Amino acid sequence: MKCLHKRILEEGQALSENVLKVDSFLNHQVDAQLMYEMGTYFKNYFENHNITKIFTIESSGIAPTVMTAMQMNLPMVTLKKQGSKILNGDVYQTTVHSYTKDMNYELTLSKKYINKDDNILIIDDFLANGEASLGAVRLVEEAGATVAGIGIVIEKSFQKGPQMLKDMGYDVYSLARIAKLSKGNIEFME
Repeated sequence: MKCLHKRILEEGQALSENVLKVDSFLNHQVDAQLMYEMGTYFKNYFENHNITKIFTIESSGIAPTVMTAMQMNLPMVTLKKQGSKILNGDVYQTTVHSYTKDMNYELTLSKKYINKDDNILIIDDFLANGEASLGAVRLVEEAGATVAGIGIVIEKSFQKGPQMLKDMGYDVYSLARIAKLSKGNIEFME
């Protein structure tokens, strides 16, 4: 996705060998038009996967996911990271380690938003070590549903997550694949 590559190069900040900051268009400030274009790419790739619902993890994955769900005319479900007094009882939960924040959190899905006949598309902002995606996969599979695919905005191809998910048999489609990061330098996969 050339326009995403351009934005990453122009506005992204490689803070280290593993950290890429893109808060000017993806997660602190959101470029709605770019999110719509991302939704179009995800829709085009996954439209023949018999998707019934689209899941994302709060909060940075919400914008591209809602645009994808809107274009595919499907429900979107947000997996919660924060505890809630109203989300208790009938839930699926799993522990996920956040590489960026170096902490664990409970990923939660209400049982009323998934059933065993669902084909779920998971969309997330970044894929690095694969912890968040694997957490979402665990929740979907615990419910007896199927993971039909995983859509990623920015994949750090040099970290273990992308290959691990592919080796596990998941269809991973990433809009931007980064081969290497270093302070002030961003290189994409060919």
